[in-house]
Amino acid sequence: MPLRLIGAGFGRTGTLTQKIALEQLGFGPCHHMVEVFGHPEHTAVFTAAARGEAVDWEDVYRDYAATVDAPGCVFWRQLMDRYPDAPVLLTVRDSESWCDSFEATIGKVFARAIAPPIPNIEEWRTMLDELRQLTFGDAYDDRAALIAGFERHNDAVRAGVPGERLIEYNVADGWAPLCAALGVPVPDTPFPRTNTREEWIEMPQ
Repeated sequence: MPLRLIGAGFGRTGTLTQKIALEQLGFGPCHHMVEVFGHPEHTAVFTAAARGEAVDWEDVYRDYAATVDAPGCVFWRQLMDRYPDAPVLLTVRDSESWCDSFEATIGKVFARAIAPPIPNIEEWRTMLDELRQLTFGDAYDDRAALIAGFERHNDAVRAGVPGERLIEYNVADGWAPLCAALGVPVPDTPFPRTNTREEWIEMPQ
């Protein structure tokens, strides 16, 4: 199936919550880094893309209706061209708050202080290193550089996505603005809230 929505927001902007919400709204399955953990064959595709090699995005996305989080958010330009009918969803958050959360979670993975319990960990780390270079360069423990990379990415998305395709959204705002932007009814169930900093830290590593 072709992607119906492209997520461009960085991790720690509520992307796992967004995955769950989108799947409830009919935009599922939704790709997210957790999908890469279960599909090690995706790792090589994203590593190649990060190195500037030509890839067939269908290798990853043939069974997905949407994508959020990394690795996909790094390749929003390529995905926007490949799936011209898909809107681009930029999940946003206050920069300082984002950095606090990032340093407590993903930053520790960049520093190799923790790692997910997956069998292809070295291949996955290679992919992550390539993605980090594209987004932050060598910075993963420099707060000013992290914030600059986060803001640079968001500004690039705002400048690069035509206005009619861009949805800028904060998960703290719940269902209403997201459903309005996607043209779908608001569910009568509570908006999902998951993957808090505390929950992330408590996951098996």
